[in-house]
Amino acid sequence: MSSLKIEKKKNIDNVEITPVASKSESNRALIIESLAGTTNTILNLSEARDTQTMNKLLNTQEDTLDVIDAGTTMRFLTAFMSIKDKASIMTGTPRMCQRPIGILVEALRSIGADIKYVGEEGYPPLKINAFKGQASDEISIKGDISSQYISALLMIAPVLPNGLKITIKGKLGSKPYVDMTLGLMEVYGVKADWTDNIITIPHQNYKPNQYTIESDWSGASYWFSLVSLADSAQIKLKGLRKNSFQGDHVITSIMKSLGVKSEFTEDGITLTKCDHDDVIHIDFTHCPDLAQTVAVVCAAKKIQCHLKGLESLRIKETDRIQALQNELAKIGATLEEKNGEWLLTPSNDDLPDLIKVETYDDHRMAMAFAPLATKMNVEIADGDVVAKSYPTFWDHMKQAGFTIS
Repeated sequence: MSSLKIEKKKNIDNVEITPVASKSESNRALIIESLAGTTNTILNLSEARDTQTMNKLLNTQEDTLDVIDAGTTMRFLTAFMSIKDKASIMTGTPRMCQRPIGILVEALRSIGADIKYVGEEGYPPLKINAFKGQASDEISIKGDISSQYISALLMIAPVLPNGLKITIKGKLGSKPYVDMTLGLMEVYGVKADWTDNIITIPHQNYKPNQYTIESDWSGASYWFSLVSLADSAQIKLKGLRKNSFQGDHVITSIMKSLGVKSEFTEDGITLTKCDHDDVIHIDFTHCPDLAQTVAVVCAAKKIQCHLKGLESLRIKETDRIQALQNELAKIGATLEEKNGEWLLTPSNDDLPDLIKVETYDDHRMAMAFAPLATKMNVEIADGDVVAKSYPTFWDHMKQAGFTIS
């Protein structure tokens, strides 16, 4: 682990950045490409550690698959390996083995997978035995848990002998990620029917195709923060699409309320400053990865923020709600739950000259708080943590003119 110091810089003018390629698209495309039995069909694959881990494990001959701290990789590969004709062990870091996976395992077992828990029931590590055949072509799964469970099941559905019908029970969280999964499956020739709360995918073959991964909207969100918090700013972000599979493209509308104007160009988007609201209400049900980004901006700009849809933040790389409460307190802001939603109340006091940020082994904590360097000096306790999703983030901040040591 290495700590970083970012010197205060109030203005960011005429900067051009190409954010890291989308980890979410890359991870799905890798699974689909492998199920299609092809290689080298993906252009602009993400450099994120999670994606590189996925790529390595899909191509290994080892029986034990260590996903490190990659939750998406754990869930997608658990489904992928459960329909293979070989046995494997799925494991990860101690924190990864504290993240629940029982709902996905039960769904896979009902389909016919043979999966056993090596340790605590409901959590990795997992022992996955060779697939003996499909036991059922219909399953039900709760919609208010991780959408990655649903995406994992969707991607294996067409290669099952009888296909699969998935009934989603209750409210579906992070729906754009399910839309992304189905969109990428269609790129590779698979058709699905989504009527009401039922997704039906008949048995069919993935077809080889070529796909270029879009830049990552989650990674782009930190550049929106920098524009919002800087005294003056103009940043062009390359590789982002107006019509995107990624749900986090809603950052354009969220940040308009926080003082960022977005204009699409042929090869990306240009960000400039505009007026902001004094009070905002945001539901993060379908874009939970943006919550930390927005919370920090509101705290620094003295904007009262009402937040909903934060339930999944408790089971991410860390308990992100607790982590936010701890670190926002360092600039005088509070985050409290009231009547089913969270209220962020900024301090009336001046911002400090320095903030020392703990990251809790969470890449998004580091990047969400880094834009405070437009207001104060910032120390990040573990700068290396960004390798999980955006390994070039600090290089890009230097490219924007920040001094980092």
